[in-house]
Amino acid sequence: MLRDADIREPLFDFLEERYGKIRIIEEKTMGRSRADVLMVTEDAVYGIEIKSDADTYERLARQVRDYDRYFDYNIVVAGSSHGLHIREHVPEYWGVITAEQEGDAMDFYELRLPQRNPKSKLDKKLQLLWRPELSVLQEMNQMPRYKEKSKAFVQKQIAERTAYPEGKKGRIETERLHRQISELLFERDYTTIDETLREYRREQKARRGARGEDL
Repeated sequence: MLRDADIREPLFDFLEERYGKIRIIEEKTMGRSRADVLMVTEDAVYGIEIKSDADTYERLARQVRDYDRYFDYNIVVAGSSHGLHIREHVPEYWGVITAEQEGDAMDFYELRLPQRNPKSKLDKKLQLLWRPELSVLQEMNQMPRYKEKSKAFVQKQIAERTAYPEGKKGRIETERLHRQISELLFERDYTTIDETLREYRREQKARRGARGEDL
């Protein structure tokens, strides 16, 4: 019986060989669910749900709804016991990979390639970024700093600029924005995040008194 822990590390090697330059981020909260794996490529973020042989389909319908809001592409990776039926439980635009233990090696089989997620929401994808990362994104696109505004307000402003008509000042080209988000996620340093957030909060409090801001 393959368990989640058996699948993860061999899977990451497989994905790196399959997709080239990637960054793996594990266990990311999204809505009411938690994504097992985020795979960052140079222009997209993939949500990856692992269904080991020890898992059931009980929560999968809700998880699919949450994955579909946040990620550009989605993939389910299933243990061999789910191989025959997993495609019936995820949308047709989800990629499907099965994992099988062969001796000491783990083999992966792509049953279906992922297609662009038609239900993804750019403002939801922006929630994957920390508030200081959103500030960098604003600078990249010559946006106002909105120092007094909430994280949700900034996310909305960035997303709305991709819908500006061609030629309008402040318009952000959608594909460029996706590449910028990937760049920030590639550069994310978890070893310094506590100090980064503390410094950001100190700056905000200095500007606005004792009232902090949601990060």
